[in-house]
Amino acid sequence: MTRIPLSIGACEIHWLSGGDFRLDGGAMFGPVPKALWQKCYQPDADNTIPLCNDPLLIITPAMNILVDTGLGNKLTPKEQAIFQAGPWNLLSQLALLGISRYDIDLVILTHGDFDHVGGVVMVGEEGREEVTFPEATHLIQEREWPDVVSPGRRAQESYWPINFKELQRSGQVQLVEGTHQVCPEVRVRHTGGHTQGHQLIEISSQGETTVHLGDLFPTHAHSNPLWVMAYDNFPLEVIACKERYFAEYRQRDAWFTFYHDPLVRACRLGEKGEIIDQWPYRDQAVVPSAG
Repeated sequence: MTRIPLSIGACEIHWLSGGDFRLDGGAMFGPVPKALWQKCYQPDADNTIPLCNDPLLIITPAMNILVDTGLGNKLTPKEQAIFQAGPWNLLSQLALLGISRYDIDLVILTHGDFDHVGGVVMVGEEGREEVTFPEATHLIQEREWPDVVSPGRRAQESYWPINFKELQRSGQVQLVEGTHQVCPEVRVRHTGGHTQGHQLIEISSQGETTVHLGDLFPTHAHSNPLWVMAYDNFPLEVIACKERYFAEYRQRDAWFTFYHDPLVRACRLGEKGEIIDQWPYRDQAVVPSAG
């Protein structure tokens, strides 16, 4: 957990550990040659690179909001071995902040992939599956929901029913269409690209702005709009989205936050896509952009 929060006006953003894992570097960088991407992430002999799945806790004056939920505690031994998965420490880290799972008011799901929604439903102390945040509404784009309830051939590999069935029974789902204002400081916007119902989260308070682009901008190394993932369902849409949102939020001097990046929590971008600032602040130079 990042001990010092990123302050955006009256809001605080904390990163919580949702379980580290490793993915194939070639898949994370799609068409980008290994000779380029390995300058940012040095792969192991199996060509995997380290990544995190760290939900953002947004504390506003009136709400505790969680963005995505990490890997959860339901992975089978086989799945843990495949992904070289680390522990899911979300609840214990919330406790360090004096927040229980009953204190989360809203869970915003950027999309339905297992590494983002694995903590929506947990195995409780009695060994039964239960909704992790029983007082929270779970917000997802309406265009994403059909792939959740009836995933197609490709989505089946990542949209696992075990992550949603208890949530569906609970009635704690709110489907939104397009742009939706969650509270005075937070809104979501449909993006598409990575999945058809992928959404971003914008936090604005007292003239300061942060935007979370989810898997459109998974790591700082993807600051080049042409650097997309093999996991992207609609890569040309991803490129167009990145160009549009990079330009829009640069004009607002916004922070771009990350869920998967083990090196950088948030950054600001220059006109050429270069990283000009990063969070948390470091004594050394900022991590360079690639490409």
